[in-house]
Amino acid sequence: MRRSYNNHSKRRASPASDVENSRIDLGRRRWQQSYLGVLSVLILAILSGCTFISSDGPNRGEVRADAAQATEPSPPVGFVVLDLNPAVLRSANANTEALGPRFPRILNGATAREAAIGVGDIINITIFEASAGGLFIAPEGGTSRGGNFVAIPPQQVESSGTVIVPYAGRIQAAGRTPQQMSKDIAARLNQRAVEPQVVVSIADRRSGIVSVLGDVNLPTRVNVDPGGLRLLDAIARSGGPRSAPYETIVNLKRGNRNTQAMLSAVVKAPDQNPYLAPGDTVFLSKEPRYYLTLGATPAPGSIGGTNNRRFSFENDTMSLAEAAAKSGGLDPSRADPRGVFLYRMESRKTLEALNVDLGGYPGEWIPTIYNCDLSRPDALFLANDFAMRNRDIIFVSEAPAAGLQRFTSALSGLTGNASAVAATRVY
Repeated sequence: MRRSYNNHSKRRASPASDVENSRIDLGRRRWQQSYLGVLSVLILAILSGCTFISSDGPNRGEVRADAAQATEPSPPVGFVVLDLNPAVLRSANANTEALGPRFPRILNGATAREAAIGVGDIINITIFEASAGGLFIAPEGGTSRGGNFVAIPPQQVESSGTVIVPYAGRIQAAGRTPQQMSKDIAARLNQRAVEPQVVVSIADRRSGIVSVLGDVNLPTRVNVDPGGLRLLDAIARSGGPRSAPYETIVNLKRGNRNTQAMLSAVVKAPDQNPYLAPGDTVFLSKEPRYYLTLGATPAPGSIGGTNNRRFSFENDTMSLAEAAAKSGGLDPSRADPRGVFLYRMESRKTLEALNVDLGGYPGEWIPTIYNCDLSRPDALFLANDFAMRNRDIIFVSEAPAAGLQRFTSALSGLTGNASAVAATRVY
């Protein structure tokens, strides 16, 4: 009887359960249809660039549409594309080395020389005679002063460039060495003094001054030594540079001419360490070199570059491989290893040496793109030898499938949300 009662109870509850289930299924279908309709509208809005989606500002079409006057798009800038190979590598690197700031040869041929006397210098003059009884030495017993010489009081070279020596008259000093001045004085006294010999020395040099300024620890004025003063000696007397040699430019001003060289080149090359002349001005300035990395590379800030994608040189030279490694290399999920490009302005002479037809390119500097195909086994050897320049731009193109991958990822996220909502039971 109990079993029969239970079966009978189930049969009586069945119509009510069917009605309830039907109501739930109907509500769920209506919710799915409504959600899918809204989702479809959102997808269409995204694909069509609908303006109700938040953004940082007006899009390109809005800016040009609201302009009172807009110019027609200009034709693209003509440029040259070169595949990186050994011949291109040698030609480009030769020009990179030649472009480095260096002092011209006119400053390099000087040798150590006796520094000339200048206006304002304080000089000492001492006159010797062979025996007593001459012009300057009294007869023996006539004076208590010992020695066979007389010291002329120190004199400052006048604006006329001369000094006065007793019994010799006005002597030209400016522009002459102490030895030349000594011979001149002795020759003038030869007929009046007993075998005179003269010693001239500079007591206080006030004309042979070199000023060292700028990015040094102790800006100062340095006297030019009688044996000559080299550039590095003057910098050392100023406390040395405050910045690294590879980012320090040395400006040398001589008269109306201004030349410059990188401090690291001055240190390494003897011909870049010239002798300085009185009146020279040496000015050191910190000028860091940098390059940019754009495209399919790691996200800005993940590597720690200056201003995100702006990276500074850390040595005299840097190769393309080093530059790419410093900026994080290629993004493996997006980058196309065949599309690593380096943008720079290249000299006409370099491109002509590579037999590039430049008939349609005016000017001395040509926009040039170097293509390094890293999918080739030998590409890393070439990239490791290709020298970077200041303000080069590295651009890594995306793989063809990268855009499709982003679209499918976004679409899968939307459809995933729709499936989750569709699976929700409505009560």
